[in-house]
Amino acid sequence: PQVLTGDNGLTLIENAPWGVVASVTPSTNPAATVINNAISLIAAGNSVVFAPHPAAKKVSQRAITLLNQAVVAAGGPENLLVTVANPDIETAQRLFKYPGIGLLVVTGGEAVVDAARKHTNKRLIAAGAGNPPVVVDETADLPRAAQSIVKGASFDNNIICADEKVLIVVDSVADELMRLMEGQHAVKLTAAQAEQLQPVLLKNIDERGKGTVSRDWVGRDAGKIAAAIGLNVPDQTRLLFVETPANHPFAVTEMMMPVLPVVRVANVEEAIALAVQLEGGCHHTAAMHSRNIDNMNQMANAIDTSIFVKNGPCIAGLGLGGEGWTTMTITTPTGEGVTSARTFVRLRRCVLVDAFRIV
Repeated sequence: PQVLTGDNGLTLIENAPWGVVASVTPSTNPAATVINNAISLIAAGNSVVFAPHPAAKKVSQRAITLLNQAVVAAGGPENLLVTVANPDIETAQRLFKYPGIGLLVVTGGEAVVDAARKHTNKRLIAAGAGNPPVVVDETADLPRAAQSIVKGASFDNNIICADEKVLIVVDSVADELMRLMEGQHAVKLTAAQAEQLQPVLLKNIDERGKGTVSRDWVGRDAGKIAAAIGLNVPDQTRLLFVETPANHPFAVTEMMMPVLPVVRVANVEEAIALAVQLEGGCHHTAAMHSRNIDNMNQMANAIDTSIFVKNGPCIAGLGLGGEGWTTMTITTPTGEGVTSARTFVRLRRCVLVDAFRIV
């Protein structure tokens, strides 16, 4: 709570729960989102009705069951977290309009967030899509950059919206960076192999190069993706990467799988401009590897993302290897950014006029 005192008395501002909150969760990283949202929402004093994506209902329901067991074991009430047996779009729409719910927490793509905005006048906290670029300039610690990029781009097989989705590297260090990435259990594809993979992984590519990702390949292991074109890679392979032009569908589309496009540019100014373009105005996450403070400041200001990571994997911005609390819900569309329990409270003010000041 906050306390304000002055000539006119005392004011107390407290964090109050919303009560029952509706949480719409995605098919990508469903368990992590359910667990993270549940912990934060309960810590804020709320109970939760979950509307999981139908494609992830079983794992979401299992996570909710385990969380409820933990709540009861800690002395809390039963069924603090609930869901439905067979969730669908109608489930979410009914929650959007249900009068007993005051707060909606929605994680998903643009369509889900737009639907929530159109169907409710309730308080909305929404986590949307991202296409995080990572820039490497000529001053970077290349071994560290290679390790961080492979670690981040392969985390949870790249289904996290904050994972590195496209690598932009200055020409003078590009070859060495890619060589070092190969030493971190990443396999470089040829242009011909990427051409074979493209119709397998992407459909309906438009004039901008943006395609629809095949659901069958979202979050699949790198080895399984390689095998789709008859390519055998070592069992420990974490990531596939391929050099592409800036307008390649792999660079323009949020792939959500361990396939990383690498775009070579002449200088850091071109790299930053391209990063802004490929990030697509999502304002979600971006990263840069550099020893030049001016370059990092320039990119941080230009990219304007909720999370900007310097000299580490993008997941450090989620609290995984970086300072700060851990979260899986980054609410860029509605502006809260990196969420915590404090995100999911109502601020209430109590005022005592002309009294209770002791000085």
